Amino acid sequence: MASKVRISIGDVTLEAVCRDTPTARAIVAACPIEASANTWGEEVYFTAPVDVQREPDAKDVVEPGEIALWVEGGAIAIGFGRTPASRGDEIRLVAPTNIWADAAGDVRELSRVSAGAPVRVEVSG
Repeated sequence: MASKVRISIGDVTLEAVCRDTPTARAIVAACPIEASANTWGEEVYFTAPVDVQREPDAKDVVEPGEIALWVEGGAIAIGFGRTPASRGDEIRLVAPTNIWADAAGDVRELSRVSAGAPVRVEVSG
C-alpha cells in the first residue's frame, strides 16, 4: 500500500507510513479527517469516521510510533508514554486496537498537545 499520511495536531505534525491493512485503507479513503484532540495520560486520540472490524492482530500494548484505531471508540489513538491503564513503563491503550500506521518522527512531541487542539489527517504521498 505504501501510502503516507500527515497528522497535524495543534502545532505538532507527524508523518506516518500506512501499513497494508483494511483499517489503513479505510482511513486513507476517509481523508481528509478533521477533529479535536483528546488526551488520556500520554496518549492523544481523536474521532475518525471509519467503520472497520477489529483485526486479528489488534493489541492494547503498543510500541512508540505505532498509530492505532480504537474500533469500539471510533478513534485514532497515538500513545507516546504511560496511560492510566499502563503497567510499568508500557504504553497501554484502553482496549485492543488496530495498528494501521507507523510514525516517521518522534511521537513524544505530542506531549505538547492540549485537549481541544485541532486535528487534521491528510494523505501526503
